[in-house]
Amino acid sequence: MRFIKDVFGLLRDTTWPTRKERWTDFLSVMEYTAFFVVLIYIFDKVVASGLFRIINMFS
Repeated sequence: MRFIKDVFGLLRDTTWPTRKERWTDFLSVMEYTAFFVVLIYIFDKVVASGLFRIINMFS
C-alpha cells in the first residue's frame, strides 16, 4: 500500500500547467506538426519525381 500512497503524494506535489500554458503547448504541437507535414510532403514529391525519372530512363 505504500506504493499507492507515494503515487498520490507525487501527484499532489506535481505542479500542473495553467490554462494559458496548456494552450501555448497545444499551439506549439500544432506548429511542429504542420512543419513536419510540409517537410514530409516536399520530401515525398522530390523522391517521387526522382524515381519516376529513373524509371522513365529504362522504359
